[in-house]
Amino acid sequence: MFKLVGLTGGIGTGKSTVARMLRDLGVPVIDADLLARQVVQPGQPAHAEIVAAWPEVVDQAGAIDRKKLADHIFADPAGRTRLEAITHPRITALAFEQAGALQKQGFRLAFLEAALLVETGLHSRLDGLVVVAASEEQQVNRVMARAGCTRSQVEARIRAQVSLQEKRRAATDVIDNSGDEATTQRQVEALVRRLLS
Repeated sequence: MFKLVGLTGGIGTGKSTVARMLRDLGVPVIDADLLARQVVQPGQPAHAEIVAAWPEVVDQAGAIDRKKLADHIFADPAGRTRLEAITHPRITALAFEQAGALQKQGFRLAFLEAALLVETGLHSRLDGLVVVAASEEQQVNRVMARAGCTRSQVEARIRAQVSLQEKRRAATDVIDNSGDEATTQRQVEALVRRLLS
């Protein structure tokens, strides 16, 4: 039986680290961020809708400047809702299409890595939900180091997402990524063994 399990967490909790560990174990991970980039490419219906709504976020080549768009919508809840209505159904359709292809290839397990699985309710359509957790201080420090943001910018992004506590309540499994990488690796290996048994 094929299982498609959600993989989520807060910004800076280490979803990408866990996704890499899963891939290293031979488990496919569908990356919603990658799908989000695909659905907003010039020529795609979502691109046209975003350009109509926010013409100022288009660069000279006609592509959407994702940073400009993010700056706009993080400050505007109504704008964020509008953007999600444009992109999420298309991302979801692509994700399930890829999952179907993986199942046909003989995989028994795959993960869908996405920041907003709980926010969109998509986790309820999956065969489980793994939440990657870390302390808020670790989240802030990791994102500041990685993205060159200020503390207040990172904290605003954390507040814009459903709280980690709420995500944990929706989880079937939690990976605690507040320790060293070896500790996280052991948790990931145990999770995969259990899901495949």
